[in-house]
Amino acid sequence: MGNNVGSAGERRVVITGVGVSAPGGVGAKAFWDLLTDGRTATRRISAFDPSPFRSQVAAEVDFDPELAGLTPQEIRRMDRAAQFAVVTAREAVTDSGLAFEALDPRRTGVTIGSAVGATMGLDQEYRTVSDDGRLELVDHTYAVPHLYNFMVPSSFATEVAWAVGAEGPATVVSTGCTSGLDAVGYAADLVREGTADVMIAGASDAPISPITVACFDAIKATTPRNDDPEHASRPFDASRNGFVLGEGAAVFVLEELNSARARGARVYAEVAGYATRSNAFHMTGLRPDGKEMAEAIRVALHEARMNPTDIDYINAHGSGTKQNDRHETAAFKRSLGDHAYRTPVSSIKSMVGHSLGAIGAIEVAASALAMVHDVVPPTANLHTPDPECDLDYVPLTARDQLTDAVLSVGSGFGGFQSAIVLADPEREQR
Repeated sequence: MGNNVGSAGERRVVITGVGVSAPGGVGAKAFWDLLTDGRTATRRISAFDPSPFRSQVAAEVDFDPELAGLTPQEIRRMDRAAQFAVVTAREAVTDSGLAFEALDPRRTGVTIGSAVGATMGLDQEYRTVSDDGRLELVDHTYAVPHLYNFMVPSSFATEVAWAVGAEGPATVVSTGCTSGLDAVGYAADLVREGTADVMIAGASDAPISPITVACFDAIKATTPRNDDPEHASRPFDASRNGFVLGEGAAVFVLEELNSARARGARVYAEVAGYATRSNAFHMTGLRPDGKEMAEAIRVALHEARMNPTDIDYINAHGSGTKQNDRHETAAFKRSLGDHAYRTPVSSIKSMVGHSLGAIGAIEVAASALAMVHDVVPPTANLHTPDPECDLDYVPLTARDQLTDAVLSVGSGFGGFQSAIVLADPEREQR
């Protein structure tokens, strides 16, 4: 492997548009301001009364679909997660500067990731048709007319495709908490192989509902630190005791590098390498050696034609559970060797929570913006590092640093382990 990203005659894929709907603010600028300020958007759950639950905190998006530009019919038709996806895709399209009406719609595709689909819509509709659980035999006549859309997550890709006029490949990727990374990686592959010229790719989840909170309560994965929501998410800290549930979306415009250059587009980053692996081990457990994540990192670096020493920053999964933080710390050491100790690592989940399938895409957005601004976002609430997590986790405060290549990783229930490498296509000139 050398230091060159891509090779002559190869289709290289770049991000030219970014849209984000995240806790703390809707829009990529508000999102980046939150991260670089080191502010947290975690709070007591307001979407419903959380008092019966073990974990009562979450990172919610202050989102008004009407103010975001959705029509009353769109709001009625779409679950909250689908609304996130459409609004965020529109931001990415506008940001890209592409004239979508001039594109061949058959060469424009959509890939959206989601772990739990229309959870909020299904939860609400069940409460309605069952009269808040009192009816054993539900009355379907009370259901929203578009209930079927809530049952099939493929509707997310359909809604985004309609919004942008895409008639090419349209797919929903659902691989748990790596869905966002996998959706972007898959979309990049479609552009790279020539199946599509432009892809709208990202992920959306809105899981903050009683059923989701109850499920994570049952396995004690979420934090019970209800008395201090702002400091409840503590990745890599010795006092961490579970993750904070979140919601949101991030969507990107991906296109071929030469095409982007020809139209004078702003390029955020090249999607230089991607890989995913499964540990075939346990539904929720992780091997402590990080072997499968390390393998995904190795293959992503190989695809990017990069060495471990080329990585300037690692955007960690960093969920704030004891086993995950130790697992990926081991994976970084295993895949990057001594360079792991010299590379800043941070978890934005400390600020925006864990939005399940959406978080991988949101972390790709953070990674791309870190490259544009040459700033590494911090790990908030990291005051007492776990001795077993002994890397540079950028505690509390953002750091100015030349950032030309970023590794972002994800780890999901079911054993999914994914890695993506973003690089500045002009980094050798820099």
